[in-house]
Amino acid sequence: MVPLRIVRDDLGWEDAACPPMAEPGPALRGFLDRLRWVALGCRAAARVDLFEACAVLSSDRHVADTAHAEVLVKGMSQAIGKPAVFYRPGVAEISFDEAWILRIVVAMDGGDDASLLFLLRSRVHPAACRNLGFLLRNARDRLAV
Repeated sequence: MVPLRIVRDDLGWEDAACPPMAEPGPALRGFLDRLRWVALGCRAAARVDLFEACAVLSSDRHVADTAHAEVLVKGMSQAIGKPAVFYRPGVAEISFDEAWILRIVVAMDGGDDASLLFLLRSRVHPAACRNLGFLLRNARDRLAV
């Protein structure tokens, strides 16, 4: 069964109608800034294979707090099929990719599994949904303010 796409293939994600996100609260803004710092440090780093990285992280109990976020940032391009956009820490604007991540975090915090699945499946290949969800959940837990 092929998953449904909300937008046509000839449109980019930026062209899709998406309601603007309300200003995130202090906890979400703190998480976003910490994720942006990790992304800033990973700009020149090599990209990683999402599946191999998740296998390594899931078996190591003594990983650094930012390891999950680093793998998330480095492997996100593979999961969504294009380079992810992260702004510099402290920038007031939120990119589409950052807003998408924040909405996933809100769905996780609220226990809204239907929204979580919808958000993941709307942009991520079905084979990568589980791994990206794992990375997002752990990054949220480890980078929480």
